Amino acid sequence: MNVPIISPDNSLVLWAIIVGGATLSIVLEQKYKWAATVSGAIIALVLAMALSNIGIIPTASPTYDVVWNYIVPLAIPLLLMKCDIRKIGRESGRLLILFLAGSVGTMLGAFLSYFLFQNHISELPGIAAMITGSYIGGSVNLAALSSSFSVSGTMVSATTVADNLLMALYFFVLISIPSIGFFRKHFRHPYVDKIENMQKENHTETITSSYWKPKEISLKDIACSMATTFIIFALSQNIAIFFSHVIPTSNEFLTILNGLLGNQYLIITTISMLCASVAPKIFGEIAGTQEIGTFLIYLFFFVIGVPASLMEIIQNSPLLLVFCAVIVIVNMAVEFLFGKLLKFNLEDIILASNANIGGPTTAVAMAISKGWIELVGPIMLVGTLGYIIGTYAGTFVGTLLLNT
Repeated sequence: MNVPIISPDNSLVLWAIIVGGATLSIVLEQKYKWAATVSGAIIALVLAMALSNIGIIPTASPTYDVVWNYIVPLAIPLLLMKCDIRKIGRESGRLLILFLAGSVGTMLGAFLSYFLFQNHISELPGIAAMITGSYIGGSVNLAALSSSFSVSGTMVSATTVADNLLMALYFFVLISIPSIGFFRKHFRHPYVDKIENMQKENHTETITSSYWKPKEISLKDIACSMATTFIIFALSQNIAIFFSHVIPTSNEFLTILNGLLGNQYLIITTISMLCASVAPKIFGEIAGTQEIGTFLIYLFFFVIGVPASLMEIIQNSPLLLVFCAVIVIVNMAVEFLFGKLLKFNLEDIILASNANIGGPTTAVAMAISKGWIELVGPIMLVGTLGYIIGTYAGTFVGTLLLNT
């Protein structure tokens, strides 16, 4: 195994690379039209993949864990400060329908992929259960299902590697869809139109630079932004820990309730949106929350690309990569077909599929990177539901496959 030039414990240098890579992505996105078309999120992700695969930075480090465990939760309250829950009911309804349809698509994809590869991949019922749970919920569901079905550490590792690379490719495709003529022709895309209309007001700017125009911000705004997000994060985490310890899991109802109230992301989202809805004149008028929150999300996009080791995929996980790809393709097919039949917006379909496969945090990140700020709150709420139902769906799929 090749040793990276920068060791996993060299946190200061890794932070410099993460912050520098995210900043470079933002600058390119706002300066060049080709970069705006690709999106800064994809640039950050691909840059991280390149650095990790040529051996400059490690594929795993405690520094990356900080981004997942602290940076993302701190970004969410900032991005929800202007999301008045009274204004987003209609959007949540559409996204919920699409999310549930996509969840069914994930399960159908797991069955199809299993029957295609059952004679070529070992421990496949457990792996199918893991991926089903992950592609409806997230890594928490994957971990729970790997233990439930006693999947070996080797296969869990190989599946995770394949999943990481597929996620990078999947996000690239998903972010590119609004620029593809076929989808623009056959689906409504009001949020894309809104951003593009903003650009027409100034032809010298890219879409993103037009959206992120300079705004007045004071020291007080920065202080209030950071104080608010740290307080909400700390309060939410402790509330979630309290409920996860207090609520037993002795029956199905209590297990669901424990998962719901013990999920810090759901608590963060709830408290943030309550603040924005109950006191919009206080929280909604803090300048800079969207900008700071978006920058933090770009750090997250960089870190997403780091673990996707191409060599490990080539050596250990090629069939698992295809296995996961079949599930993703079926999910997207069901999502887009269902959305087309019900005449839903292209942006809704894209984010619902993202919330299924990547989870609410990646869906939120995509909404922010594309400028669909109105959908940030709804997709976070809907995507969080996946953490609750993912384990149940994965258990159903794995149990059924074990008995076929």
